Amino acid sequence: MMLRRGFILFLPRLVGLLVVACCSVSIVYMLACTPKGDNQQLALPRVHSPTVKEGYEAVLQEREEQHRNYIISLKKQIAQLKAELQGRTEQLKNMQNQYPDPLDIQLDHSKPEKAQANLLAFLRSQVDKAEVHSGVKLSTEYAAVPFESFTLQKVYQLETGLTRHPEEKPVRKDKRDELIEVIELAVGSLNKPDGVSKAKPRVYTASDFVEGIYRTEKNKGTLYELTFKGDAKHQFKKIVLFRPFGPVMKVKNENLNMADTLINVIVPLAKRASKFRQFMQNFREMGIQQDGRIHLTVVYFGKEQMNEVKSILENTSKSANFKNFTFIQLNEEFSRGKGLDVGARFWKGNNVVLFFCDVDIYFTAEFLNSCRLNTQPGKKVFYPVLFSQYNPSIIYGHHDSIPSLEQQLIIKKETGFWRDFGFGMTCQYRSDFINIGGFDLDIKGWGGEDVHLYRKYLHSNLMVIRTPVRGLFHLWHEKQCLDELTPEQYKMCMQSKAMNEASHGQLGMLVFKQEIETHLHRQKLSSKKTAQ
Repeated sequence: MMLRRGFILFLPRLVGLLVVACCSVSIVYMLACTPKGDNQQLALPRVHSPTVKEGYEAVLQEREEQHRNYIISLKKQIAQLKAELQGRTEQLKNMQNQYPDPLDIQLDHSKPEKAQANLLAFLRSQVDKAEVHSGVKLSTEYAAVPFESFTLQKVYQLETGLTRHPEEKPVRKDKRDELIEVIELAVGSLNKPDGVSKAKPRVYTASDFVEGIYRTEKNKGTLYELTFKGDAKHQFKKIVLFRPFGPVMKVKNENLNMADTLINVIVPLAKRASKFRQFMQNFREMGIQQDGRIHLTVVYFGKEQMNEVKSILENTSKSANFKNFTFIQLNEEFSRGKGLDVGARFWKGNNVVLFFCDVDIYFTAEFLNSCRLNTQPGKKVFYPVLFSQYNPSIIYGHHDSIPSLEQQLIIKKETGFWRDFGFGMTCQYRSDFINIGGFDLDIKGWGGEDVHLYRKYLHSNLMVIRTPVRGLFHLWHEKQCLDELTPEQYKMCMQSKAMNEASHGQLGMLVFKQEIETHLHRQKLSSKKTAQ
């Protein structure tokens, strides 16, 4: 700034000197270019000649006028630049006041009230930026930030999910924004003048970033160490940043009355009567007897085994005195999306929570409450991550017998996995489903329709609640991947089939079964020889 002010003060003097120099050059030029006389000698003009004197004065006056106009133009440009600089400075100050730099927040302990107000303002701005009051539009199904659920004794987390890769881009919006912000803060810190060195400072950019590491202590904050290229080979700059976590802030305090909140469970079905009988046993115990605020809609494709399915439904209705069910029959090829869409649109009552379910699902009464608590019309839809059961014949193959179904429903690494790549089981209000446009009815057969619906919700302003739940299970069954499926659907089906069988360790035991048996046989022979 001092250099700039000195330059502005020196500028008029410089212009004056230029004017004098130009005038002198003009006089010399005119003297040199005067025509010669008959004797071929240079005829110098007489200084006191009126014509020549007036010509010189006219030229000088014209040049003076030109330079005066040039000086006025320069002054105008300088004034415009000053005004623009002042405007930009005011804008920057306003932005800094509105969004304080986390690195520059200082608490004045001599004025505790002001310090507390500044801290609360910053923390509230953080809450405003977070997805607390409303959803944000997301680009893909993998960009949604999942919640982790917990009880007093346990935490249900997705750290061991199967969609994680050893190397991947930070597709989750919160992680991507966090890392970008940290790098920008570090670059800004490097480019701040130190006030000591008089040499022209180097300007750092994000391209100078080499690598960084970070770790989070959930009750303290996140520590970042970022390394940048230095001024010479083998030299580096390291910036250490810390993002402190603020105190817990109350955002809402509301009473929720779910006594009259009805759930319409919609199940698309074709054949599979034995599986439907098992499903109805679960539905009767958990849905009818324990919960009681439930409706069942079965959308059946074709006529094969239809009478058996209707008989199971009617027997349950009589024995449990349950009348809240609807049976819809469609004479066409099975389409899960079409069945769920028809079932949702068939409902003629008040706005209702829809639970899209499959016949091989087991749910608890606690899950039905989670379904209600995590949905809100025009605000929230619920995409639970269910626990998928491995093949019981493999899990319990070394036991004398396979335990009962209820005894199998335990959440352990050896018994199943969080199905975090599946989006088929979902709860939402019917109004949100209709407003979002429902399912893509062009998709036939198995797979794909659930992801398309999920993406629609992600692209809207609705908040998508994605969390593992302890009361929703996918029961193992042998998966058939039909030849009629498209190549993409067939690939998805085979991947799902491979993951459903057993854990990596259990599959490894099957692959190396022959080697294990050979080893055991050698051990027995060795023991016999030793005994002899």
